[in-house]
Amino acid sequence: MHMADTGKHFTPALERIGQLAAEDSFSGVVFIRQGAHLVADQAYGLATRRWSVPVQTSTRFDIASITKLFTSVAVLQLVDAGSLTLDERIHSRVDLTGTRIPEDVTLHHLLNHTSGIADDADEEAGESYEALWADRPTYSVTETKGFLPQFVHKEPVFPAGTDCRYNNAGYILLGLALENLTGRSYHDVIRQEVFARAGMVSSDFFNMRQAVPDVAEGWDPVTDDGKITGWRQNIFSYPPIGSPADGAHATAGDLVRFLDAVESGRLLSEESTARFLSSQALHHKTKESESPTSTHELHHAYGLEIEYDAAARVRSYYKDGINTGASGILRKYPRLDLTVVVLSTSEDGAWEPIDLIDQAAAELL
Repeated sequence: MHMADTGKHFTPALERIGQLAAEDSFSGVVFIRQGAHLVADQAYGLATRRWSVPVQTSTRFDIASITKLFTSVAVLQLVDAGSLTLDERIHSRVDLTGTRIPEDVTLHHLLNHTSGIADDADEEAGESYEALWADRPTYSVTETKGFLPQFVHKEPVFPAGTDCRYNNAGYILLGLALENLTGRSYHDVIRQEVFARAGMVSSDFFNMRQAVPDVAEGWDPVTDDGKITGWRQNIFSYPPIGSPADGAHATAGDLVRFLDAVESGRLLSEESTARFLSSQALHHKTKESESPTSTHELHHAYGLEIEYDAAARVRSYYKDGINTGASGILRKYPRLDLTVVVLSTSEDGAWEPIDLIDQAAAELL
């Protein structure tokens, strides 16, 4: 398909997303680019429900677990510099004396979710991250080390390297390793070594308690018998500032700049770029009856998740994120040279737009 026709191909999906916004089911942004051709860069709904401020394409969103990509790149940069090795044990970089973190867990295990350490909230088992803060003030955790009590004394769920299970806590440990090695805060490391080098001029870690312009607030609907009766802000749902596992703020354009910087080799060596974009562990296989036209296998790279089709070709690589008051995805379909970003101000808001765009992309694959 000619690039000029790609925009027309996605028109039905974009029209439906517009309808979702009109129904108050989606507030956020949608960015689609094929090669150098911009297909869509659109804003919908409200950035804050308190003052009815509309979303703009320049709005910064809480990107939840997409933040893990920045942590991974920062670790790989230190590998490139010779300051770290992927097979070294996390105990050599973080003091975990007296904890249940096994001695044989390596940076490689933490990066690709094969460490087996217990998570703070096991999301694959349906546990709620928000529930962690029911008895602990969210404002009490603003530094990376503050997350440790939530998981380091839990029993591991499997021996390191024997299985693959999505894990937030591993990225907290990686963030601490970065801090200990560089002598800088995690936030400063990412600002200087990732955001600045990638040209992500609008991205940062914004504290909920600070008045920062053009930053979307997170809101989720309150329902009664299936009907929305109000909206609840996420200010008590997790700590006020992001961590190595989640909570950075970025525009859709900045996320595209980040991926462009990785793919072009501006952030990492050729070897580390290949590692970042390659499978490092099989997460699961999908039965043909469950997904006959899309993902056959899902693999974890170092932060990214990689879909393979039934012919063992890469279908897409992506990182999505979800939290109370936040959802979104950064995705690349390499065979189409198609880059997609969807970001939303609610926990459920991004998923139907993501599915609509994915279904349209599937018709081109």
